[in-house]
Amino acid sequence: MSKQTYRVCFCFRRRFKLLVAEAPDEIKSLFMQYSEDGNMTVDHLHRFLVEVQKEERATREDAQAIVDGLRELKHLNILHRKGLSSEAFFRYLFGDVNPPLSPNQGVHRDMDAPLSHYFIYTGHNSYLTGNQISSDCSDVPIIKALQGDVRVIELDIWPNSSKDNIDVRHGGTLTPPVELIKCLRSIKEYAFVASEYPVIITLEDHITTDLQAKVAEMVDQTYGDMLFYPGSECLKEFPSPESLKRRIIISTKPPKKYLESQEIKEKEIEQQKSKASTDKEAWGKELPDLKGGDSAAGDSNDSDEEDINHEEGLDDGDKAQPDVMPAYVRLIAIHAVKRKGGLKDYLRVNPDKVTRLSLNEQKLEKAVAGHGKDLIRFTQRNLLRVFPKSTRIDSSNYNPMIGWRYGAQMVALNMQGHGRPLWLMHGMFRANGGCGYVKKPEFLMKSGPDNEVFDPKAKLPVKTTLKVTVYMGEGWYYDFHRTHFDAYSPPDFYTRVGIAGVPADTVMKRTRAVEDDWTPVWNEEFEFPLTVPELALLRIEVHEYDMSEKDDFGGQTCLPVWELRRGIRSVPLHNYEGEKYRSVRLLMRFEFV
Repeated sequence: MSKQTYRVCFCFRRRFKLLVAEAPDEIKSLFMQYSEDGNMTVDHLHRFLVEVQKEERATREDAQAIVDGLRELKHLNILHRKGLSSEAFFRYLFGDVNPPLSPNQGVHRDMDAPLSHYFIYTGHNSYLTGNQISSDCSDVPIIKALQGDVRVIELDIWPNSSKDNIDVRHGGTLTPPVELIKCLRSIKEYAFVASEYPVIITLEDHITTDLQAKVAEMVDQTYGDMLFYPGSECLKEFPSPESLKRRIIISTKPPKKYLESQEIKEKEIEQQKSKASTDKEAWGKELPDLKGGDSAAGDSNDSDEEDINHEEGLDDGDKAQPDVMPAYVRLIAIHAVKRKGGLKDYLRVNPDKVTRLSLNEQKLEKAVAGHGKDLIRFTQRNLLRVFPKSTRIDSSNYNPMIGWRYGAQMVALNMQGHGRPLWLMHGMFRANGGCGYVKKPEFLMKSGPDNEVFDPKAKLPVKTTLKVTVYMGEGWYYDFHRTHFDAYSPPDFYTRVGIAGVPADTVMKRTRAVEDDWTPVWNEEFEFPLTVPELALLRIEVHEYDMSEKDDFGGQTCLPVWELRRGIRSVPLHNYEGEKYRSVRLLMRFEFV
């Protein structure tokens, strides 16, 4: 035990005792229950792993490995010859070897379903280093995103100043450009350092047909056999992540002239189908969809940033060469679409091909309000990308859970931003070994006999209740300056715990604030009834109470509920930007009742 002094004024100082972290009473009681004469043997520890930690598959060898690992901490005289002392047991529970998610599980979900069956880790304007108006364009944030498991990279491509090459920049802003080739090469180098599952490059195309040919050559030469080419012009079903391991996929809207030729083909096919139909009248004429409400709400005019005409800046006489357009079109494995009309038309499902649709967060909210079931039906086969509204010039983000509830696979966030939306994103993609692909719950992929689908807003029965105990925290004393939180005393920490999920499950609760303590002990329990645990993320935040100003931030993490390890776990916390602290962690218990 030592003391810490804070200067209040020239003639007055406050002195506080620094207490060594001590096991909570419940931990001490468990040690007594699973030990003999103050010694927890390997057999005792094995029984503890099975009965308390609910690790049914744990073996005696696993228990022995824990004991052997603790023996490496030679500076701590906490081990008996044949087992663990109470302090060693506490250090195990509060150590790196006891995380809330399984460290050895890796990719463990089915990866053989079509891409549309997965949530995919997606970035927005991946090349920006800061705000949306004046920050530099660079390959550095692209590299950082790929190193952090992001699987969808967005590039806005424009002609350079001399119109003879291609830059990546945010159009209509002051962002200095970066060359496209530099971004492509960095993607190639870092695409699979964190995950071997496919990287999708979404191109926002504002270039001439000549430059499109140059892009086609550039992409082909850069990626070679890594590039995925579809077997036909339009995919009828997306391939699986497993079949696309270590492949690069290009997604953009095909050139206007190609789309016009496709529309002519589709009209001819429809005419042939109409002539061949002899029994249609027997079933009765289909009623037209009511689109007036959508148009009145401004849906048809609320255009997607990706849907800016690809012919923008082209002269009417700028004709695509016969061998130019096919090379560029052939690159596009996932076709992005822009449909006319209201949201009902946007979300129309074509049984003969699959596509990608982009909606900004405002249009998504409108779709959720009036066409939620159509959203889910669309995302059962097609890809839906959601991106931040244009007024987020500070690179802030929206709540990604809104898109995930309705099956949106590509919920795109500004990775250079910070705050709670990104914390949720980090939490979601900690699942499935952090590979960047998380299998959607089955109920989002199924339709009933009457074509009914899951409704996130419905009041459903409780499936399970997550019971969370917040015992204590430690590490701030080592990772922060002594006056970081309070100039005149040690910090007053409290913990916020809650659920992000469907509306019925979403809630936040908090512990009391523990005054003047670097190692706060709360020993508080919370219960969270869950109607849809498959979409629930556990939110954990620590703050320092400040009576006169805004409370200070002390750490956070977010964890997928469906992958939580039951039992007593050491939960590492991260800073505001999402980077893991060296020492800060909470001791918590998770139970499903």
